[in-house]
Amino acid sequence: MQITQRTSGLLQEGAFKVLMRARQLEAQGKNIVHLEIGEPDFDTPANIVAAGKKALDEGYTHYGPTPGLMPFREVIADYVSRTRGIKATPEMVSVVPGGKPIICFTILALIEAGDEVIYPNPGFPMYESLAKFAGGIPVPVPLVEDRGFSFDMNVLREKLSPKTKLIVLNSPHNPTGGRIPRKELEELADMIRDRDIMVLSDEIYSRICYEGEPFSIAALPGMQEKTIILDGFSKTYAMTGWRLGYGVMPEWLLAGVTQLMGNSNSCTASFTQMAGIEALTGPQTAVDNMVAEFRKRRDAIVAGLNKIPGVSCKVPAGAFYAFPNITKTGIKSKVLATALLEEAGVACLSGTDFGQYGEGYLRFSYANSLDNINEALRRFEKYITSHK
Repeated sequence: MQITQRTSGLLQEGAFKVLMRARQLEAQGKNIVHLEIGEPDFDTPANIVAAGKKALDEGYTHYGPTPGLMPFREVIADYVSRTRGIKATPEMVSVVPGGKPIICFTILALIEAGDEVIYPNPGFPMYESLAKFAGGIPVPVPLVEDRGFSFDMNVLREKLSPKTKLIVLNSPHNPTGGRIPRKELEELADMIRDRDIMVLSDEIYSRICYEGEPFSIAALPGMQEKTIILDGFSKTYAMTGWRLGYGVMPEWLLAGVTQLMGNSNSCTASFTQMAGIEALTGPQTAVDNMVAEFRKRRDAIVAGLNKIPGVSCKVPAGAFYAFPNITKTGIKSKVLATALLEEAGVACLSGTDFGQYGEGYLRFSYANSLDNINEALRRFEKYITSHK
């Protein structure tokens, strides 16, 4: 017996593969600076932890409704309505264990064999992986460095076809830290408003922005009923291990997503949902402080990368990733990322871990201390200058 071809064809996140290799090297005594994993290096805020503990003591340890506890869905609907400028209701909210299930369930609920899914490349590898798994055809649209790693809208327009059923957006963006300007979202909305095309708007980094307020395509006229908003708690509240996320979508689609959720997970842990209520309604000081610290680290890593021969780096507008251009080093992305890990003790990702258009780039997560970031920059520069 063998596993199915569709299962073996699923992609793995490069970050976890590199992390595993880094741990092996550490076990051999090698010192590694970890800039590979996309996880805040902060603890979950104390008030959220306390709310989770209280929920456990109060008996929130049993099954809950598949779409989520109604008080939590009400809080999410209110939060999304305020922050996106739309009218969301609890009946439009699906609570899931982390953000990935919304990607998976949306694609499985919407995509038939032969349907096309447009997605950003470089981009989070699950978009392509799950589109293929569902029998769809992934259609990559390259992100353009000179446009702040947004789309070339002319290219996106050319990729649209009668088979296009879903467009995936991610802003702020992993791996580049780029954002899609409102003007371009308006242009995209005009392209698809009258077509049978849905939009999955991955807004998991919506609170980690450094310039201006984030804007959701769902807020544009006629687009809320065509948009699935994905958000969660892992990045904003340093709750990666709590596995808590949600989608906001039209009710007709939520019915299908709920069926998929019920068949796969039954429900999201009840006590984590109670902690989520506290996260959204409680003090936001910890989030503000974390974003301020990320801004300092962003400025430091971008300045340091731009001093390394053959390396240039745009200033990311959001998230906590730097995506430097390394083409002038003359070294391929995967080769350089591997050498930095194995020889210099710096764990980062090749741009090609995020698709073919990531060639010529590396991704550094600056979810680490300034001291460690500076040490990684020193090692990177030393490696480059010694291999010229």
